Amino acid sequence: MRRRQPLALAAALAAALGLAACGGDDTAAGSATASAADDGAVTVVASTNVYGAIASAIAGDAATVTSILSDPSADPHSYEANTRTQLELSRADVVVENGGGYDDFVDTMLDAAGDADPVVVDAVEVSGKDTTGELNEHVWYDVATVRKVADAVEAALVQASPDDAATFTAGADALDAQLAGLEQRIAGDAGATRGARVAVTEPVPGYLLDALGAEDVTPEEFSEAIEEESDVPAAALRETLDLFTGGQVKALVYNEQTTGPQTEQVLAAARAAGVAVVPVTETLPEGQDYVTWMTANADAVAAALRA
Repeated sequence: MRRRQPLALAAALAAALGLAACGGDDTAAGSATASAADDGAVTVVASTNVYGAIASAIAGDAATVTSILSDPSADPHSYEANTRTQLELSRADVVVENGGGYDDFVDTMLDAAGDADPVVVDAVEVSGKDTTGELNEHVWYDVATVRKVADAVEAALVQASPDDAATFTAGADALDAQLAGLEQRIAGDAGATRGARVAVTEPVPGYLLDALGAEDVTPEEFSEAIEEESDVPAAALRETLDLFTGGQVKALVYNEQTTGPQTEQVLAAARAAGVAVVPVTETLPEGQDYVTWMTANADAVAAALRA
């Protein structure tokens, strides 16, 4: 499934770069990136703070990391690219994007930047999931993929700054140990959650549910419509609401960053039926790193499915 992104035209982006280069959008974040570039430090730009947190864990103080999407209260799919984003990407040494249609604005802006030539890490490409049929692009909910992405980010950083290779390797090794522990934790929970039936508002947590052995019984027409920001067919909505009567599902896992009347209706039905409700997000809450955040997500879902 490919997420639509509101993008400016390539010509407008190119014009935006020209304005930014002349100081037309001199924001604090843009200035920080410019300063890092001027003093020779490695600059990393990530499409979301999920990937920014991964890059920061690996790079430590040896790089400046900027995340384009970081507001935990905002819907990432409503993001509109601007001149600050264009400037940051044009000056990056390393870019980390999700790929798979999720954050196409990154590639569009890099193309418009002309001579920008960063090392680009595409998480979906790294995962290999784009070759396995219909794609759930939310690959950061798959810990095995995140381990591969971390390896790719380490390699990109070493390529950008060989002198800091020891720092990057140490950071990557420490992160990988944490991710391996998280994988083991989820695998251990799967013994008690395998086969549990669950509903979702959209497939954001799909890979986590798969790892826990849960069965997503949400009507495909419902979750697809929510993901594509279109109206849910009446029959699909009724079928979804029916899941919460008679104990048909153990939990509803919903994306609290993308809500609307139909998702709120489903949420209300789940609560009225006494079904466990587990919120998830697409970006990191403020002050959390990836491992802390995903551990909390995994624990909350597993607890709901065991109840």
